[in-house]
Amino acid sequence: MQTFIDFISLNDPNVLFVVIGMILLGISSATIGTFAFLQKRALTGDAIAHSVLPGVCLAFILFDTRNLWVLLGGAFVTGWLSIVCVDIITKHSKLKADTAIGLVLSVFFGVGILLLTFIQQSGNAAQSGLNNFLFGKAAAMHPDDIKTMGIVSLLIIIIVLTFFKEFKLLSFDPAYAKSTGLPVTVLQLLLTTLTVLAVAAGIQAVGVVLMAAMLITPAAAAKYWTNNLRKMIFLSILFAVAGSVIGAYVSYTDNKMPTGPWVVMMISCIAVLSILFAPKKGIIPKYIIRKKYVNKMLRENILKELYHLEEKNPGKKIFSIHDITSERAMKSSDYKLGFRMLTRKHLVNKVVTGYGLTNEGQVEGKRITRIHRLWEMYLTQQLQIQGDHVHEDAEGIEHIITPEIERKLIELLDKPEKDPHEKIIPY
Repeated sequence: MQTFIDFISLNDPNVLFVVIGMILLGISSATIGTFAFLQKRALTGDAIAHSVLPGVCLAFILFDTRNLWVLLGGAFVTGWLSIVCVDIITKHSKLKADTAIGLVLSVFFGVGILLLTFIQQSGNAAQSGLNNFLFGKAAAMHPDDIKTMGIVSLLIIIIVLTFFKEFKLLSFDPAYAKSTGLPVTVLQLLLTTLTVLAVAAGIQAVGVVLMAAMLITPAAAAKYWTNNLRKMIFLSILFAVAGSVIGAYVSYTDNKMPTGPWVVMMISCIAVLSILFAPKKGIIPKYIIRKKYVNKMLRENILKELYHLEEKNPGKKIFSIHDITSERAMKSSDYKLGFRMLTRKHLVNKVVTGYGLTNEGQVEGKRITRIHRLWEMYLTQQLQIQGDHVHEDAEGIEHIITPEIERKLIELLDKPEKDPHEKIIPY
């Protein structure tokens, strides 16, 4: 608890710089990464992240300084050059974009490793800490780094707010954006430039290896929570900032814990939790919804079959399992589950000799039967489909037709008395 209090108090300047720096990195990378994710350009961010390393090394070799703006300038140049190379390869060869990105990524990263090794073996005392750009070292950030990241984050936010509508249209429908007269090429270049800038600013904190995760993972997590772009960007920033702060705290608890990797780990955990538990889109909520629908179909099918048996056997109210299975083939486990649910809902009575519909169950069975036969009439009358081809379609649609649609069907068909098979439609 004392460690936690020391951390959140931010009295330690080093902790303050790390937390602020990681928050700024989360804001910039999540904002621009959302558009890269929506444009399905995740690999592009990875290529840029790996391609900035030779730029950092070349800037150091040429200017013999570790000034962050000089190194970022070199990173920006080679990051941009990697995208140009990808475009040239895809336009003038038969290679697809993913192959071109993989090729450029490996070549640029390999050149960066060679240059970094050369610098380390050169004996230049100023090269100390340059290898932090490879794996990142957030704990080494100082006020100048914070200022740089703050300027980059502010610039990205201002440009995104200014061109939000254009970027939104470009991300979802570039063909329509081009047809409206928008300068699609210029806007795409601007987005790419901002991506390169965000990567260049963040590599010192998390390194070239993990920077792609900072771009894409928050956006991937946010996509599971909303379909609204503004909310998605906000959630993406929120997840990135939360992961950054938690990762920084984990690193603070033990000096042997590297900040950058832990930040990525925390954001990845948020993404996994979103994939599993996000309402509507998460795996588990979707499974629950699907299971509820399957159970609803099972209950309604049994009610419908019991109602059919009552139609065929006037005066008889109780039917055995054999009577019911002769109407509809179904696994015994499904029947047991279905009758258990129907009994709990007081739609079916269970007696020694079998099962029978309650008053509520009869009303529900009649409703399902009515919808089924109305839909068969609709298909035969309105769509001119033969009567012997409509049963299967009605079997599927009867479970999702709402009362409003049912009323419209009755009105449209002029309240028919019988279905195509001459069976009475019960009202």
